[in-house]
Amino acid sequence: MKKKNKKLIEYVFLLVIVLLIASFFVANREKPVAASFLEGPEDISRARIGVQLGTTSDLIASEEEKNGATVVRFSKTADAIQAMMKDQLDCVLVDSMTAGAFADANPGVSIMESNYPVEEMAIAISKNNPILKDKINRALALMREDGTYQSIRDNYFGEDKGLNPYVKQDVDRSNGTLIAVTNATFEPYEYIENGKIVGFDIDIAQAICDHMGYELEMNDIEFDAIITAVQSGKADIGIAGMTVTEDRLKNIDFTDVYAREGGLSILVRNGNNEGDMSFKDKLVQNFLEENRWSFLLNGLVTTIIIAIIASFIGIVLGSLIAFGRTTADMTGEYKIMNAILKCYLTIIRGTPAVIQLLIIYYVIFASSNVNKVLVAGIAFGLNSAAYVAEIMRSGIMSIDKGQFEAGRSLGFSYGKTLWYFILPQAIRNVLPALGNEFIVLIKETSISGYIGIMDLTRAGDFIRSRTYEAFIPLVAVAAIYLVIVIFLSKGVSMMEKKLKTSSH
Repeated sequence: MKKKNKKLIEYVFLLVIVLLIASFFVANREKPVAASFLEGPEDISRARIGVQLGTTSDLIASEEEKNGATVVRFSKTADAIQAMMKDQLDCVLVDSMTAGAFADANPGVSIMESNYPVEEMAIAISKNNPILKDKINRALALMREDGTYQSIRDNYFGEDKGLNPYVKQDVDRSNGTLIAVTNATFEPYEYIENGKIVGFDIDIAQAICDHMGYELEMNDIEFDAIITAVQSGKADIGIAGMTVTEDRLKNIDFTDVYAREGGLSILVRNGNNEGDMSFKDKLVQNFLEENRWSFLLNGLVTTIIIAIIASFIGIVLGSLIAFGRTTADMTGEYKIMNAILKCYLTIIRGTPAVIQLLIIYYVIFASSNVNKVLVAGIAFGLNSAAYVAEIMRSGIMSIDKGQFEAGRSLGFSYGKTLWYFILPQAIRNVLPALGNEFIVLIKETSISGYIGIMDLTRAGDFIRSRTYEAFIPLVAVAAIYLVIVIFLSKGVSMMEKKLKTSSH
């Protein structure tokens, strides 16, 4: 083995050791105590409140914000609880059933008594789909009559919960597939267990499909994207313990109410550190229990697939744009084409990648069921093409114009001169920049979770949502990205040296 490769392995090994040591110290630091001034729900108007964005908790907290409270909004309730445990918040608002699950899993969290009103939950459905709404309402009514609904409810909320799980029925499913979206972070309504989306809402959705003769396809996305997914036609229904509100009714329709629960609860720290696990136990919990390491592995594979698709699109499309712009600049022709290409570059480079991803998924591919990974690859490819185009154009323009003239004088056409003489030199000049663009692309795919893709970053989020441990999963994800970048950087350096050697 070459010395340089040995050094690279040593660097990676040392990096892992440093991260593990840092994890140990962070995992064993002193825990914050309870917020002393919080004695009842009337005190939260002076508190720092954590909520999940777009939920009923968010709406209630907004009213408390008018009274002087500080509201911090998160994409997941688990993130809010982690922030509270780090003393960044005083309390967290969440629906009562989910609050119980969080408190059971966290000895340092307690539920404060509150008097928030009962919530009525229904299934979100497009205003343009009244026929499906009627079918679901009939199915819900039949489920109540034949005892299916009560059986499912008792399995999650009764005294004998967990003893009588709902079993998918063997029925004719020739009516097609019902595409449903949820946010699997609200145990016991919807959550991840052994790599599958499970929970009360999931069983309700499956029972509805059994009554209607549909196959159920359940997708996990961010909570605040559920209504958008249903509106745009990416999903038929949204079922995530959603409360019917006037604001939501302006944009979406709802089925009949399928659950009435006891309002919201206030989660607070209780200062109890009993049950704190050792660093070794936390590693086991985060990676070995329920084979949670497989989330990271599958997420890594998805990230790499997206990056490969995006790189191919970026390089091919970016090179074509570079050739087009270079030809227009050097010949003074194709002005309309050049203006269109400039407009494309301005729009892509002037807007965030996450906005482009959402527009492509929810607008451009709104009426299509194209695979999400492919959609993400296209979105990131179109984004990367704008940067590759300018990198390639700068490389082409850096070659002395005399070489263009020499090629043309030898009888080569403009295209052949560019292909045989200019492009090989340009690629050699811009290879480091292209390598950096690919590295940036790998890291940029971390926003794929916005459309419900289980990429590497979202895999870490899944682990955090089940273990309520922030640091270890985040460090693991960061380490994997860092190792990928180290090897990519090494590969680019080797290619650069090989090109330099071949040019002599």
